[in-house]
Amino acid sequence: MKNYMLKRFLQLIPILFVITFLSFAMMRLAGSDAVLQQMERTGIVLSQEAIDSARAQLGLDQSFLTQYFVWLGDLLHGDMGTSYISGRPVFSTFLSKLPATLLLTLLSILLTVAVSIPLGVLAAVKQNRLTDYLIRLGSFLGNSMPNFFVALLLMFVFSIRLRLFPVLSNSIRLSNAILPALTLAIAMSAKYLRQVRAAVLEELEKDYVMGAKARGIPFFVTLTRSVLRTCLVTIITLLAMSIGSLLGGTAIVESIFMWDGVGKLAVDAINMRDYPMIQAYVMWMAIIYVCVNLITDLSYHALDPRISLGGEKQ
Repeated sequence: MKNYMLKRFLQLIPILFVITFLSFAMMRLAGSDAVLQQMERTGIVLSQEAIDSARAQLGLDQSFLTQYFVWLGDLLHGDMGTSYISGRPVFSTFLSKLPATLLLTLLSILLTVAVSIPLGVLAAVKQNRLTDYLIRLGSFLGNSMPNFFVALLLMFVFSIRLRLFPVLSNSIRLSNAILPALTLAIAMSAKYLRQVRAAVLEELEKDYVMGAKARGIPFFVTLTRSVLRTCLVTIITLLAMSIGSLLGGTAIVESIFMWDGVGKLAVDAINMRDYPMIQAYVMWMAIIYVCVNLITDLSYHALDPRISLGGEKQ
């Protein structure tokens, strides 16, 4: 396992370099620079000399490769630069948004697990019965509705009609995070419970389940101790994909509820051509996905020792 972890960490280095280079290139090719965006946003018309001076101050007058290597050198020394828009250090600004994203991610995952796993197992156990049909219908409806529609629907019912939760988030509190977390959980649960159902059905058709039934072992014991444990590999894979995307922020939901997280920060940075902030977000996403994938691979081996790591023989 140690050799596998070392190999994965060594693979991380070139991957991160490629990601930073490609993202840096695409941002520069996307359109106008930060100075022109600032001028358009404020409505102040600057002379060409003032524009050139502002671009030189931000280092935008240098060649692409020079800008990239300067930024990369600063990054390796722990400096992610200064925001073009706010003038604040990028690293401290980014860290200030992480608590909101972490809270939203945790609540969304907990709600998704609490809904998708029990309903997926129940649908598999009650296959082709009324309960199964109703659960699959709910899954179809939840998977068909886009996040922005679910967000507006929940906001109308629970905030405007029932007045149980605030319409917009004005601070990082549990009460403010309920509706955005529920919005994300509905879409993820609708998608994942069908996959949990399929995984459980596949296990229920195997010989050891019939053998346990023939020996008089209660079905609930076989389901919880054998079937669900085997299905955990599939469940963890689904949750890992969600964790990666949630930690990267969910721009639409965060924007609707004015949840001040990483996703909203990234959207604002892209709109304002705040290149240092965009690069911080790209690095965050790259590191998160690599780490989540590594943890997921290691958990496979912990849950089922028959699964080898990186082709190693067991």
